[in-house]
Amino acid sequence: MRHRTPRLWTALLGSLLMVLGLTSTAAYGRPDNGPAAAAEQVLTWTAGDPVDRYLTFPATAVAGPTTIVFENSTATGNTTGMPHTLTFDVSDPEYNNDVPLNILANPNDDRGGKHTAQVTLTPGRYRFFCTIPGHGAMQGILTVTEGGGEDTTAPETAAKVEGERNADGAYVGHANVTVSATDTGGSGVDRIEYAVGADGAWQAYTAPVMVHQVGTHTVRYRATDKAGNTSAVKAVDFTVVAPPTDDRTPPETSATVSGERNDQGQYLDMATVTVTASDTGSGVNTIAYALGAGGAWQAYTAPVMVHQVGTHTVRYRATDRAGNVAAEKSVQFTVVAPPAQDTTPPRTTATVTGSKNSDGAFITSATVTVTATDTGGSGVDKVEYSLDGGPYLAYTAPVVVDRVGHHTVLHRATDKAGNTSAATRVGFDIAEGGGVPAPHCPEYDERLTVIVGTVDSGVPNRMTRGRCTINELIEDEKDWSSHALFLKHVDTVLDRLLADGVIDAREHRTIHRAARESGIGKPGGTSGYRTLFDGSAETFAKWQHVGGGKFTLNGDGSMTSSTTVPGMGMLWFPQRQYGDFSLRLQWRDDAPGTGNANSGVFVRFPHVHDHPEEPRPEWVAITFGHEVQVLDRPDGDMYKTGSIYGFDRVGLGGAGVTPKGTWNDYEIRVEGQHYTVFRNGVLINEFDNTGGQEFSPPRHGDPGTDGRRYATGYVGLQVHGTTDVISYRDIRIKEL
Repeated sequence: MRHRTPRLWTALLGSLLMVLGLTSTAAYGRPDNGPAAAAEQVLTWTAGDPVDRYLTFPATAVAGPTTIVFENSTATGNTTGMPHTLTFDVSDPEYNNDVPLNILANPNDDRGGKHTAQVTLTPGRYRFFCTIPGHGAMQGILTVTEGGGEDTTAPETAAKVEGERNADGAYVGHANVTVSATDTGGSGVDRIEYAVGADGAWQAYTAPVMVHQVGTHTVRYRATDKAGNTSAVKAVDFTVVAPPTDDRTPPETSATVSGERNDQGQYLDMATVTVTASDTGSGVNTIAYALGAGGAWQAYTAPVMVHQVGTHTVRYRATDRAGNVAAEKSVQFTVVAPPAQDTTPPRTTATVTGSKNSDGAFITSATVTVTATDTGGSGVDKVEYSLDGGPYLAYTAPVVVDRVGHHTVLHRATDKAGNTSAATRVGFDIAEGGGVPAPHCPEYDERLTVIVGTVDSGVPNRMTRGRCTINELIEDEKDWSSHALFLKHVDTVLDRLLADGVIDAREHRTIHRAARESGIGKPGGTSGYRTLFDGSAETFAKWQHVGGGKFTLNGDGSMTSSTTVPGMGMLWFPQRQYGDFSLRLQWRDDAPGTGNANSGVFVRFPHVHDHPEEPRPEWVAITFGHEVQVLDRPDGDMYKTGSIYGFDRVGLGGAGVTPKGTWNDYEIRVEGQHYTVFRNGVLINEFDNTGGQEFSPPRHGDPGTDGRRYATGYVGLQVHGTTDVISYRDIRIKEL
């Protein structure tokens, strides 16, 4: 679903930017050429997929009229539609504040991601940055001078090619290109750059360039001094040949097609073709592809995205370093336009039936029947109800309510396009024998089966004569001083239920066995912890996703964020709110390549739907809750694992950084306004929420708490993007 990224990001962030006033002046990326003259100078910033740096930016300029160019487009390397801003800080007296520049650009906007602005610069320093949340590391300083009497001489450059050569002068196996530069103008060499091929992108030169690919090559090079003077482009040409080999076997090739598909297997809006090749002999030299039966062959350097509606054929082949060419193969697929988006939520109605007394109260019990209809076209996906303020549960059959007293049922529905209707309320009374007070149950638990701690006995969770369920009578959320005392309590409950005919002898033994296996009361046991996700489809279904991205349930009992569904979003647990608690889970960094997962655990945020101050449900947790960060990357975003995002930063110390692909234990304890974070049993952060934060302007606070956020709320897991892959498992919570 990478094709949906531009629309998702534009809808999510294009209309409202949250300005982050970060105080660090560290800059990432590589600066491009500063101007050499003050008249009508042009300064260019570029951005792409990374969220921790501008791809290029100027470091110096001269005072006077200036054209600012900010480009964040496919031409500058943006393949996902990610928006960025170029914003000049006008709030910090340490920097010039006379240029209130704020440009939002993305490849899908009306200018194709390239924007210009006319400004007048004055001598001093300007601080620039990106205002989009999570992109805080995109920042830097532009130094402006009066101009005149400066270094105007570009550096001198030279390059040499080294390596083993054959009798024809070709390099055998590989060639090393070493570039050097000197500056006689006085300011000194600032950077050296190189590009491979006649039209290859410029890259920072930091070490000799090694070229392995068999064929004829051109390496261009240039240098820029600290005054902004750039030398003329030079180039070296050479040929690389394969070492002598008896390899006569061509490479093995394969291709896969990915993207969102409809019921007929057609790809909606776009299909992505990924080609792979392997060679056990001399090694793969090149991969090529062609579109259609007669399309020209092109060098394959990245997955091929096909947007055009229709039936397509992509041919592919590979060549090894000994010159063996693999037989041509192909894949066929069809791309269709996506269906019109359904934006109309369903409608629900509820009827309450049963026998009534003269006061209009239902005698003994009432049956609530909920129906839902959808006129938006996508169809009803699910119907939910909440009884007496409890968690929303899946509605699959009429709900029978038989507890004496007043009751309210909230009902709502969600269609297949993700639209959820506003909750509708119905109220009624249950009477029996003149009115019996509501039962005093130790807990509230109407799950379908008897679950002790985290062990599911499989026995139906029946209503007992005291109008409490079996789960409600077994106090497994209580802290027990010993396992023996807990088992004695379970035996007492089960013996009474056996005598009342609620359970039989076999079920007595089954539930008692589950209590023994739970370990409740033992040192290190699960006493007091309730499972929110144990890897089963049943617990996974109780979570709800809002916004972009997606989590997928795995066969090993974990969930992993999607590598194909783009955008930022959140999976949250809508069943219950928590005040003081200990939340325990495990997470694993599964980001591809050299990247790192970027995610977080949200706590204490309000209900995400129909929130009066934040209409976007995926932003309610960001705006009103706290995010406990998960990010092991040493550079980029300054908020690392264990940080309270936007409020309290910690480095990658504490328990240390485990290798990627390794499970980490996380415990988040929240008591009052005191937060503690443990990683693998080691305390890595403590934070007292007094209302102050590092973002400027501050985000919304909880009315009446002086901006210290909510005292109770829901929990959720962040999905950050298709390259920030994260996995979670074994999520449990204990109320303190």
